[in-house]
Amino acid sequence: MARLVSEVRAKAKTLESSSGMRLSFQSFTSAYKIAPGSIRYSDFVIVRLLYEAARDAGFWNMHWTITDMPPNSDRVWRQWKSMRVVSPVASTASAECDELSALYAFLVERAGVRGVGLFWPYPNHTVAVWVLHPKDGAEVRVIVPTSQIFLDVTDSFGTKKFNAWHQKTIFEYKRRDVPDSFELPKPLFDFFLQQVDKYAGASDSTLQEIRYLREGVFLKYWTAETAAQDALRRKNDLRSGPAEDLAAFQNFAQDMRSQAAQ
Repeated sequence: MARLVSEVRAKAKTLESSSGMRLSFQSFTSAYKIAPGSIRYSDFVIVRLLYEAARDAGFWNMHWTITDMPPNSDRVWRQWKSMRVVSPVASTASAECDELSALYAFLVERAGVRGVGLFWPYPNHTVAVWVLHPKDGAEVRVIVPTSQIFLDVTDSFGTKKFNAWHQKTIFEYKRRDVPDSFELPKPLFDFFLQQVDKYAGASDSTLQEIRYLREGVFLKYWTAETAAQDALRRKNDLRSGPAEDLAAFQNFAQDMRSQAAQ
């Protein structure tokens, strides 16, 4: 696990110059009226990278389902530990919203970013919140919705659909759900890092579109081939869009077709 975190941090560094990451940061600071220099861009990159990776139907292939488990990620790690065959068209683990949010908060804290905790917008729903303290500015609370429950297709990182100030205090998640020595199966470890390379530099909108395509495959709303065709159509619609977005759609289509051919 310690090596996974180390590799994620290294990849986050290279992603700082990607178009999707830079545009996402610009949109984020503008929406929250934060001076870009008043917070660490490197922290934002890690926070966004792990959000897109570990969210429901994100590129680490997590899948939301009702589990009635406590708000920690222990069960996710148990599922990951038993993983032997990894497929782009299948989930790596199933978890409920509180488990997804705990997994995210745990990974972010291990990656060195402070201030992420859990927030209950409703008694039966959980999301993560990133608490920021910009230089010479008031505290900012950023909603990190690790699932799309109660949200629309346009809602993503930083959504204003929930008001994080309804909860008096956001307690930073400091529980060590697994030790640094925890061992992941090598196929899964490799898959996680490959997925970062394939998708993490794309724009918010492209990653949201791919998330819905991936979720549809998980839920069997459509076939892997149908999802591949849809991704290529979206790629063509972009025409001369950012290279990272074009590559993300192409990678997704190839992943879907590689499994459909087996």
